[in-house]
Amino acid sequence: MPDSSPQTTNTAPSKVQKPVNPWIEGLQTIGLSVVLAMGIRTFVAEARYIPSGSMEPTLEINDRLVIEKISYHFNPPVRGDIVVFWPPKNLFPQGKRRDAFIKRVIGLPGDTVEITGGTVFVNGEGLDEDYIKAAPDYVWGPETVPSDQYLVLGDNRNSSYDSHAWGFVPRDNIIGRAVVRFWPPNRLGGL
Repeated sequence: MPDSSPQTTNTAPSKVQKPVNPWIEGLQTIGLSVVLAMGIRTFVAEARYIPSGSMEPTLEINDRLVIEKISYHFNPPVRGDIVVFWPPKNLFPQGKRRDAFIKRVIGLPGDTVEITGGTVFVNGEGLDEDYIKAAPDYVWGPETVPSDQYLVLGDNRNSSYDSHAWGFVPRDNIIGRAVVRFWPPNRLGGL
């Protein structure tokens, strides 16, 4: 026997979609893209270029690098890392723009560093530095690196404005670590 009970139907009015304004949608997409890009650049990674020869031969003028910013929140810099940092405030008169520097970490907090006879000594042991352009032709130290600070030197030791000239870098000034060179293509690769 067929079911003779009354059937109910859904007679709720259907929602009508309003047409989306392409200008509004475009502005929303651009806005979100800018926010994401700024967030990534501020907290994760950013591109930098090399403006001087202070890190030759490792980095050449106009090399383009990716600087990662996350690892130093979990682990401190280690000797040999190439870091980007804000130079100490005492290097620039008030109101002058400060550009970030890039150098190699040589002295860690608590290390005693001395440069003499063309060799860098850390805690009395000479470093084997096959990455430098030429042996340093100056004498510096011995000095002990203060807590939460680093001694940084350019690989082009004799043409680098670095810790031997102006002192130590506070850990809070370190922006990140150079990890990859992406330009020029013939020098593409990790650092």
